[in-house]
Amino acid sequence: MEQQPEKKRPVRKPLDRDPSPPRPSSIAAVEGRVLDPATAITVKGVTPRPTVYVGPRLVISKSVDFEGALEVLRAVAEPLGWVVVPEREDPRTVNLRFGVRPVRIDIGSNRATIAPDGWTLLQQTRAQFGVDAVKGVGLDHVVFTAPVESDPFHAGNPFHAGNPFHAGNPFGDGSPTASYATPGSGGRQPVAYIGPAPLRGPDSSGRRPVVAILDTGCGQHPWLDPVVTKDVTLDGQPIGYVDPATDPEIHGDLVGGLDGVIDPLSGHGTFIAGLVHQACPDADILSWRVVPSEGPIVESDLVASLAQIAELARRHRSGEEGGRAIDVLSLSMGYYHETPEDALFDPTMHDILADLAEGGTLVVCSAGNDATSRPCFPAAFAPWSDGTGPYPATSSALPIVSVGALNPNRHTDALFSNAGPWVRAYVPGAAVMSTMPAFQGGLQPLARTSAFGRPREAIDPDDFRGGFAVWSGTSFAAPILAGMLAERIRSGLSADDSPSAVARGWAALEELTGITPD
Repeated sequence: MEQQPEKKRPVRKPLDRDPSPPRPSSIAAVEGRVLDPATAITVKGVTPRPTVYVGPRLVISKSVDFEGALEVLRAVAEPLGWVVVPEREDPRTVNLRFGVRPVRIDIGSNRATIAPDGWTLLQQTRAQFGVDAVKGVGLDHVVFTAPVESDPFHAGNPFHAGNPFHAGNPFGDGSPTASYATPGSGGRQPVAYIGPAPLRGPDSSGRRPVVAILDTGCGQHPWLDPVVTKDVTLDGQPIGYVDPATDPEIHGDLVGGLDGVIDPLSGHGTFIAGLVHQACPDADILSWRVVPSEGPIVESDLVASLAQIAELARRHRSGEEGGRAIDVLSLSMGYYHETPEDALFDPTMHDILADLAEGGTLVVCSAGNDATSRPCFPAAFAPWSDGTGPYPATSSALPIVSVGALNPNRHTDALFSNAGPWVRAYVPGAAVMSTMPAFQGGLQPLARTSAFGRPREAIDPDDFRGGFAVWSGTSFAAPILAGMLAERIRSGLSADDSPSAVARGWAALEELTGITPD
């Protein structure tokens, strides 16, 4: 048999830097582990990059033979002292085209063994049975939704010995990138807005454009209450989380110490919905909650919600009962895959987003806030400007659109924004203003008194009862572009969705981003 040439190791580019690993406490709730290539088990031809994943779990795509994949995983697990236990498929995806089936790795004997680990089992199986034996089997990645240092007071200790601004060093760690986290420089802070609400015109074209948002949900706000729908289900099954007791847009402080500090992501979804509304006042907004108040979310949960949304859009296109029009989908979240350059890449999330795009939905994804050129997914599913990406742009389907953040001057990229040939559009994302729930957090003004019978105080840094805030992150660039695209396609909509949604989407993309089919 002719010997195949050994696969070359991917060349790391100078700007392709790995982000700092997350704090262990931030991923403990999802059993998260950090894959460290320096210590991780490796096999020939597979050079991993750092990622974060659910430790004792693997997921198997519905696109492959589940029993066959399970058989080889069990054969490898047994000598390690482990058992592979199939978990029930998420009931929301049982009857859908897309989804994953999780398997849990547990201790299977009384003898001492290393802790069950998905990456170790996956690599051992590749080594013994070959890569093809576990195609469609992957890690359950931890997906992060985070604006830039969303809690500028570092919630673990908001007081910092009486000086939350780090006396004399407003950037905390000395990094210019961290400056965006400082109130007054783009960090989350209250702001007064005195202008009118966005003007919403009459519905005279058959239907309004529809923008869907998957995030922390959406709170009450006078701007948003008439335009945001939060209870859309698929066949009675909820999409995402629906328990009001854990809603970060209702309760600002759900985790951490009893200090009243607003959680890092509380208000995130409301802020995003307000940006869409400003960019396209006539858009109807669908909001689903998939992200907790401090993040993160695991990939399998995100896949389940995306599979439901894809089915809603498919039914609408087919004229079936229970469908919903979705013209634009905004995703402000991402993860770094450990092996994005080769056939080991798990296809499930891309296949769902590609199905939406083929049907005419514009999928807009934030590029990430780690100031690196390392591809962040799902944004890096976009067609790369240098032609080296995994998926080209074709005229028969819309591409996934990746978005980086501009500074308020609209001429320079924000220092925190990820960049590279896979980031195809840039819009404002630093120090942008939008809507916030009426939170009043536990932090206090620096001074408070009264005079002439009226209370006086310095600005309360987490009193959002005025309903508006300033915040920074590519999380906010994505919904701004989503709203701009919705505004661009608005005049071409009709009740029967003609002309072609794909052609309509491409026209909007070319005008606003310059992206064209390859």
